[in-house]
Amino acid sequence: MTEITHNFSGLKRKEMLQTMSEKPFDLIVIGGGITGAGIALDAQSRGLRTALIDMQDFAAGTSSRSTKLVHGGLRYLKQLEIKVVAEVGKERAIVYENGPHVTTPEWMLLPFYKGGTFGKLSTSLGLRVYDFLAGVKRAERRKMFRPQETLGHEPLLKKEDLRGGGYYVEYRTDDARLTIEVLKKAVELGAQAVNYAKVEELLVKNGKVVGVRVADQLGGSSYSLYASKIVNAAGPWVDTLREMDHSKKGKTLHLTKGVHLVFDQSKFPLRQAIYFDTPDGRMVFAIPRDGKTYVGTTDTNYKGDIVNPRITVADRAYVLRAANEMFPTLGLTETDVESSWTGLRPLIHQEGKDPSEISRRDEIFVSDSGLISMAGGKLTGYRKMAETVVDKIAAMLVAEGVISATALSPSRTRTLPISGGNIGGSAKLEPFLQSKVSQGQRLGLSRAEAALLARRYGSNVDAVFDLLAQYKDEAECQKMPAAVLASLVYAIESEMAVKPVDFFIRRTGALFFDIAWARQWKAPVIAFMAGRFGWDEAQQAAYTAELDQLLHEAVNPLEA
Repeated sequence: MTEITHNFSGLKRKEMLQTMSEKPFDLIVIGGGITGAGIALDAQSRGLRTALIDMQDFAAGTSSRSTKLVHGGLRYLKQLEIKVVAEVGKERAIVYENGPHVTTPEWMLLPFYKGGTFGKLSTSLGLRVYDFLAGVKRAERRKMFRPQETLGHEPLLKKEDLRGGGYYVEYRTDDARLTIEVLKKAVELGAQAVNYAKVEELLVKNGKVVGVRVADQLGGSSYSLYASKIVNAAGPWVDTLREMDHSKKGKTLHLTKGVHLVFDQSKFPLRQAIYFDTPDGRMVFAIPRDGKTYVGTTDTNYKGDIVNPRITVADRAYVLRAANEMFPTLGLTETDVESSWTGLRPLIHQEGKDPSEISRRDEIFVSDSGLISMAGGKLTGYRKMAETVVDKIAAMLVAEGVISATALSPSRTRTLPISGGNIGGSAKLEPFLQSKVSQGQRLGLSRAEAALLARRYGSNVDAVFDLLAQYKDEAECQKMPAAVLASLVYAIESEMAVKPVDFFIRRTGALFFDIAWARQWKAPVIAFMAGRFGWDEAQQAAYTAELDQLLHEAVNPLEA
């Protein structure tokens, strides 16, 4: 039987916070998005004793609300960000090899039209340069299509003034699950990580930050955690922590908002992922995924609620208009929108630049107190960003005599599979999935259920399969499928899911991509979690209301 490790269990959060307060760390990472998770993994894998805390759930901010592409940065070629294109292009191949179960190559069609942003020559040349800079493997290099070939790949495209199309590969991902898997790997290697633990105060001694005072957002207790170095990887909240540190000066964050709409394939039967330009010069993706099609993104300045950014009526109208202009036979309306999400990009402010022109480069700021802040950057470049910042931290610790130069190994994340990625690389993914689907069917799952679990959990799927048998009778009592309950128990015990929203958004993605499934299993999931966590009626009602509110917001935009 596969053993489930309980050092990342939602049932052990309080104990873990207490343990974290008892002994100082080499490094504390504030922020459990992809950047913080990447830093924790890189640091712990080198031998630095590492802790990570997040005031919300892991990946609850930007890292569950992106366009869900580990992409090579073609759009940055337009802005002549040659170094960015070269680096992220190479990084996405590493992300894919280390976690092929959460990353999928996706051929992307870029149609070009008379008078559009892209022409035949510029597209062909741009994609050729992109192939070279990004080190694209031969089988995935760009192809150019005539108009009829372009329509053959996607008949829904607008036919008028179509001049052809470019064809190239992007990589689709589940951003939240990628983050969780990176963090689980860090925990497997010895890192300690806890969600819903908010930094209330930076602890300072002799003018230097030496720790953090955190409040357990669920249990109410406070804990003091200490470390030689503190990294601020809080995404949209980076400047909030810099204010706490009195070091918010010089370069600051510039938040922009991106929204995505989700449609059922019955309403939007897209065959082929499309990257297209709008009349106002924006670039938008339309991507088929698991029986749905999602479209986005926008790029507008944002100054509202950082914790819960909302889609507005105007945002929805913009994306619908863009989709209907490119796919004119569909006639999509507001009632066709099945779900949506809104994310924030924490960019580094550049005076006078339009939101879509602001650089996606990352930067490291070290304040007078020693607080290390990581700002900017992209999902695709998370591993390299982490390597860079941990290189800097290691050099500082050696210079300060905290550790010896021989005590740490160099970064090894380039070839380190993330949790669930132990299948021998991307080339072995298909045979692995086929084997696990057959195994799941022998355990009584439908082919679709087994395929979903194998793809979601990768090499960890055996632990979920073990739970199927253990919880078969319980599933019948709870009136939900064994696959649902096994996923829920795994999320609680091995992925620190502690609220219904954690399960339905970050652990499964259901609220975005299968909202009907989320509604169907909401009540039994909450009832099971209430029993497991010992919630009283008031707590159960509060968590139900929280989930209901997010289900409502996914389909009901703000008027403003």
